[in-house]
Amino acid sequence: MKFICDTERCIDCNGCVTACKNEHETPWGVNRRRVVTIADGVPGEASISVACMHCTDAPCMAVCPVDCFYHTQDGVVLHDKDLCIGCGYCFYACPFGAPQFPQTGAFNHRGKMDKCTFCAGGPAPDNTEEEFHKYGRNRLSEGKLPVCAEQCATKALLGGEANLIGEIYKHRVETRGYGPELWGWNLAYDPGKRAEIRNKGEGPRTNQVPNASQNQPRKLPT
Repeated sequence: MKFICDTERCIDCNGCVTACKNEHETPWGVNRRRVVTIADGVPGEASISVACMHCTDAPCMAVCPVDCFYHTQDGVVLHDKDLCIGCGYCFYACPFGAPQFPQTGAFNHRGKMDKCTFCAGGPAPDNTEEEFHKYGRNRLSEGKLPVCAEQCATKALLGGEANLIGEIYKHRVETRGYGPELWGWNLAYDPGKRAEIRNKGEGPRTNQVPNASQNQPRKLPT
């Protein structure tokens, strides 16, 4: 299970952040997901939704002195709060800044670490009050996707089986117009605007509908 965020669809609405916080009722100061803006205010500005990426070779798992991290059968990285001592090593090791600390009453006053669970709960029994209190809602056990991905209005944030969402993203990239500045609504959401993929490199996408604004480098997108 993995996340992919399509930066050319993300509109910095923070809907994923709000949905996550509401679903899991995380404490004040803890945001399991956040939206980061890159190159803010200059050409090429883009936004990306960031949380735990559930790495196959997770650095947080490598540095934890009490081995509170573990992989599920689906590849989701979870942790046991009963083992966590709040040392903060995972916070410094994670390149995505996923580990969060509520700063209340544990080792070095950090508190027990909290992070994105891919809506898969934790080591407590599934769908119990204990699991919800410690780790939030276990949507995967209910056959549902993470709430952040489900609530994303532009479907910029994808969550699910790595091979499947990888194929979705590959198809998006190959069927877009010439460059991100010419990507538009029709090409992204209207299957009738797509045709056989003939040009996957640089240059106008002449394989698509003639005179569609997304395909013409000299015209603006709709």
